[in-house]
Amino acid sequence: MLEKKALDVQVLHVAPLTSIADYLVIGSAESDRQTRAVADSIVDELSRIGQRPLSIEGTASGQWVLIDFGDVVAHVMRQDSRSHYALERLWNDAQRVRIPDESSTPIAPPKRRLVRKASPQKTV
Repeated sequence: MLEKKALDVQVLHVAPLTSIADYLVIGSAESDRQTRAVADSIVDELSRIGQRPLSIEGTASGQWVLIDFGDVVAHVMRQDSRSHYALERLWNDAQRVRIPDESSTPIAPPKRRLVRKASPQKTV
């Protein structure tokens, strides 16, 4: 979500409160197009590691896209829809899961390849 500039991403641990999922991931977008782009990015990234969604709803309108991965349900909503439905208020008793700040994660410098120049061979 974050690489597609989703806003105010929150992860809620809802397992103690419901059997529908263990986690809800909620993020906002500024337009229908961005909502679909964020949702597509989530599906693409998780598909690469073998996690395919059980269901995807709302891509046609782009107002609110719900992606169900079973234990994790992602909601990508336009900001106006998110404030209207207020899922965080609905799941107020859920524990918030801290999302690591990408800027605080140390990034290893790229490894340099050692290129050895071939020494000229002497001919005898």
